[in-house]
Formats: sequence, C-alpha cells, structure tokens
Amino acid sequence: MSNPTSSQQFRVLVVDDEAALRKVIRVSLVASGFVVQEAGTGSDAVDAFRQGQFDLVLLDVNMPGISGVEVCRQLRSIAPQAGIVMLTVRDTAEDKVRALEAGADDYVTKPFQFRDLVARLRAVLRRTHSNGTASVLHAGDLTMDVENRVVSKSGEAIHLLPKEFDLLAFMMEHQGAPLTHANLLCRVWGAEYGGDLEFLRSLVRMLREKIEDNPARPQYIITEPWVGYRFRDPADPDQQNSSADDE
Repeated sequence: MSNPTSSQQFRVLVVDDEAALRKVIRVSLVASGFVVQEAGTGSDAVDAFRQGQFDLVLLDVNMPGISGVEVCRQLRSIAPQAGIVMLTVRDTAEDKVRALEAGADDYVTKPFQFRDLVARLRAVLRRTHSNGTASVLHAGDLTMDVENRVVSKSGEAIHLLPKEFDLLAFMMEHQGAPLTHANLLCRVWGAEYGGDLEFLRSLVRMLREKIEDNPARPQYIITEPWVGYRFRDPADPDQQNSSADDE
C-alpha cells in the first residue's frame, strides 16, 4: 500500500489548550511536510472546520469548555472523511474508548515521541484516503482473498472457521486502527453480543494460534490494553509503534 503523504501535503488542525505544546507539535509536523493550523479551544476547532477543509485533526481529549470527546463528535458530523487522532493521558482507558466511540480514528498517549506521532498520523491518512476495500488484502506474510474466503501465509493455505475469517477480515480491512471490544463483538456476532468479551478473547486466541509465528508474542493481532485490539502489518513502518502486549 502506498503512502499518501509521499506525494502531497495534508492539512492538520492541532487542537490543545496548551500554547507551548501546540507550537512544539506544529514545528514537528511542518518539518515532516504537513500544513498546520492551531486551535486553542474546542469551539475554535469546530469553527475552523466549518470555515476550511482539513485532512486531519490532532485533538486533546482533556479540553476546557467543550470536552475533546464532544468536539470529536461534532467534527465527525461536519467532516465524516477527515482523520481524527486524539491525545490522551496514559492509563486512561475509559477516555480512549470514549474517543473511539465518538468517531476518533486513533489515539496517541502522552508523553509521546514525535516520530511515533507522525507515523500514526500517516497511518490514519492511508486509511482515510484509500479507495475502498480491496478484494485481496495483504499484511506481512498473510494474504486474504475476501471474495473467495481464502487465507494463506507464505503461500500456504490456513483453514479458518467462519467466525475466525469474519473477525480477521474486519481487522485486516481496518489494519492499523484501534478496534474496541464492543465494536468487534457487534461486527462479528451482532449487537446483542456487545458485552460478551470472552467470545472475542477466545476467538483471538484461536486466530493467533493459526496466523502468528509465536502466539505468545503476536506480530499481527496486537492487544490494546483495556480497549480492544489493533491489527498490525509487521512490514509497515508506520505501524511499528503499536503495543505488542498480550492479554
């Protein structure tokens, strides 16, 4: 998959009430080829989106006045195709889940390294600027033929149960994105299973046994602690900053 940021500039709105942090982020993103505008409040961010077009917004979850999560909801309704990445504080799983449920594409925890931030933004751009779901998906040594429901690893076919295939297909279609437990359960089993976490954990364990070289140290299906999972392409440098913790 090609990197869209290699051929054009993208407009990013940085939203944070700390002016010093906004400046540091802006300088870093400009140096990485982005066009950056700042907003110090949630209201300013909403006004900026109504007045202009942005490809991405980097939005602090803890904002005075309108909360970052509420701003996320409003921006998602204004610009459904824009990428939204939330800045969260480490160990605030509830904020991360709320941000994703409000429509955020991803989150970055503070403190962060700028190379990881830029990689995460580029990964979101790749998803938001893709041309729809491909009939054949690739990640590392894995290949999935969605239409014919065939999965192979290094050219060798892998037998998957129907629900295993459905889960892996949804993850590969959204690779690089954090997917909450509830979202995965609803997509694969239906809304009535949104709280049955053990169904999901069991299926993930089964999938890891089939697609991972070492299921105890997964390289494809990565645990997002207390949030859900993230499917990672180990060959994609923009996805190398994902957590590799197992449950």
